[in-house]
Amino acid sequence: MRDEWVPEKEEIFGWIEQIYAQGIRRPGYPADRWAEKFCAERFRALGLEEVRLEPAPLPYWEPRSWSLHATGAAGEIELPCFPLPHSAPTEEIELPLLPYDPDSPTAVQGKASLHETTLLRIPPASPVTGGSVVEELGDGLELGVSPGGRLFDSRGSFDGALQVLPFGPRFQWVMEPAIEAGAAAYIGALTDYPGDSCRYYVPYDGVARPIPGVWIRGSDGSRLRSMLGSGSVRVRLRVDSIRREITCYNVVGELPGADREWLVIGSHHDGPWSSAVEDASGMALVFAQAAYWSKLPASERPHRLVFLLNAGHMVGGAGCHAFLDTHAEDLERIVLEIHLEHAAREFVERDGELVPSGEPETRWFFTSRNPALESSVAEALQAEKLDRSLILAPDVFGEQPTTDGGPFYPRGVPLVNYLTAPFYLFDEIDQMDKIDEASLVPVTRTTIRLVESTQGVSAAAMRSGF
Repeated sequence: MRDEWVPEKEEIFGWIEQIYAQGIRRPGYPADRWAEKFCAERFRALGLEEVRLEPAPLPYWEPRSWSLHATGAAGEIELPCFPLPHSAPTEEIELPLLPYDPDSPTAVQGKASLHETTLLRIPPASPVTGGSVVEELGDGLELGVSPGGRLFDSRGSFDGALQVLPFGPRFQWVMEPAIEAGAAAYIGALTDYPGDSCRYYVPYDGVARPIPGVWIRGSDGSRLRSMLGSGSVRVRLRVDSIRREITCYNVVGELPGADREWLVIGSHHDGPWSSAVEDASGMALVFAQAAYWSKLPASERPHRLVFLLNAGHMVGGAGCHAFLDTHAEDLERIVLEIHLEHAAREFVERDGELVPSGEPETRWFFTSRNPALESSVAEALQAEKLDRSLILAPDVFGEQPTTDGGPFYPRGVPLVNYLTAPFYLFDEIDQMDKIDEASLVPVTRTTIRLVESTQGVSAAAMRSGF
């Protein structure tokens, strides 16, 4: 590694600040269109070749105004809320409210169905170590959990800790019980949500749901339940939103290497809000790789390097799927796909306030089942002292990693996907104070080591375990 060419923390952080300052970066929003141009300009400025925009068709969704009122025995209250992405718009409707009961789901037919969603809390090491918590999750989650991998926590910082994930047990499928029961609207209370927010951008699969839905704060969910305890409650709900098909663009640039096989380094350029962590930080980490490798002669790059910043992560990974379809004939010559997402600080709730814990968020490295590749990841983590890290199997949480690069895995492409999953990932509180500045250079150096480890390894050899 040429230490003098590794970008400094201040430069990487500066890119994040530029991106964050543009505003909400949902697919097709003005800030996301700016990001497409910015990524292409950065790639060209860093000397990448064949810089291009590749189309990714996807659905655009924009909520324009919304409101929720509830009326009970004590009168009417207005509740702060946020529409569930891609749920149906509605002119103002008035409906009786009823809590959803899984034992008698049809009771909410034609009504507004009140649901509680509680974010998952797991011991940070459990995706590797397993145990009773993982067994319980496996029974309750929509996706299976298969623990295994390696753990790096030399300080014992995980002991007795709980990691709050940004999902509840049903992941993206939060509205489905209400829809299947025939409810006319969904009211989702974010119970025990740190910071008591309702600005939660889930689901983000881009699927249009046929009924309107809004998130409310957990504290307001308790208020509604208290009102229901005193008699019947009616709600008035209005959601003005638009949805249409558009085309966004993946941004691609390349650098020649020692051979013509590919090594892909990627992330995504959209986000649910202004989203410093999700994923301005990932974009900046990809820029850092481009900045480093562009300074080396082609002979010192182990393979042709393809830098990829996808569109449409927040609509079911539309950009990644478009890239895979566009380059279907090239997939067999990809030696390794590295995805970089979320340089995050851990925040916790203390006395009703969100404060930094003083630790980086737990780092996940989804790694293809290849002993030599796993060893390369482990050696890189140890060399850079990147503690609080887990090497995970790609299918630990389902058929593919829970990353923007995850769709590469079922297509047979070997991968290492870096990701953290702080609870605030889909919330507007993902602001600049959430960036773990201290990890920007170590993650960059770790990635450089991973790229270097593929020197002389062919795509066929990587698939066979080299």
